Amino acid sequence: MKGYIHSIESFGTVDGPGIRLVVFMQGCPMRCQYCHNPDTWQVNKGDQMTPDEIIALYEKNRPFYATGGITVTGGEPLLQIDFLLDLFRLAKKRGIHTCIDTSGITYRPGETSYNRKLDQLMDEVDLVMLDIKHTDPEKHRILTGQDNAGIFAFAEYLAGKRIPVWIRHVIVPGITDEPQHLMNLGRFIGKLSNLKALDVLPYHTMGILKYKELGIAYPLEGIEPLPKEKAKEAREIILEGIREIRSQKSYQKN
Repeated sequence: MKGYIHSIESFGTVDGPGIRLVVFMQGCPMRCQYCHNPDTWQVNKGDQMTPDEIIALYEKNRPFYATGGITVTGGEPLLQIDFLLDLFRLAKKRGIHTCIDTSGITYRPGETSYNRKLDQLMDEVDLVMLDIKHTDPEKHRILTGQDNAGIFAFAEYLAGKRIPVWIRHVIVPGITDEPQHLMNLGRFIGKLSNLKALDVLPYHTMGILKYKELGIAYPLEGIEPLPKEKAKEAREIILEGIREIRSQKSYQKN
């Protein structure tokens, strides 16, 4: 089994707990307007590597990963689920912490064959970092080119599997910073019993150069990067939504 790999970062510090080997998989069905890795979109492209080769890279620097592990991101890593399954089985045999950074876009509740593989993969996963782009279905389609129903279903699937989840959300001025959307996001993730962390990330423009190199028009031309303080304010609104839904649940129990 070989996977199509875009790139590998040896000492990642923002892709899960500790210092991590971060594997960027090639291929993604999403076309997020703020994506800073458009060079990962195309499928069946990039360097082909085996799970053993990736584990060997990890083992070469194992002492540095004492509190970390392996994170597979993208692109969309779950497009190559067979490869992930082989890689994570090897990793778990060696006591390596495993993490997937995903949009959840590949999840379809009725696709039995794929979901059977997903069930097997979850047996080997320690953490999922789930990127939620927008709560409004139509605005999500405009922002990403895809529907968001499967993403929310995937979040609930993870809760049912009791897989620890970190939610990630990018705040784009005028697009994902509406208070109502942020409250709705908080209310949704507040229902997830497996929620372990919330990362609210400010929109940046560091990917513009890649678009120019690829000859692709940058969709958010003219939108300024978001100040970190604004991301903190957005995070507080999401937390307010979480607290609201959890206080309701607590009241109902009593």
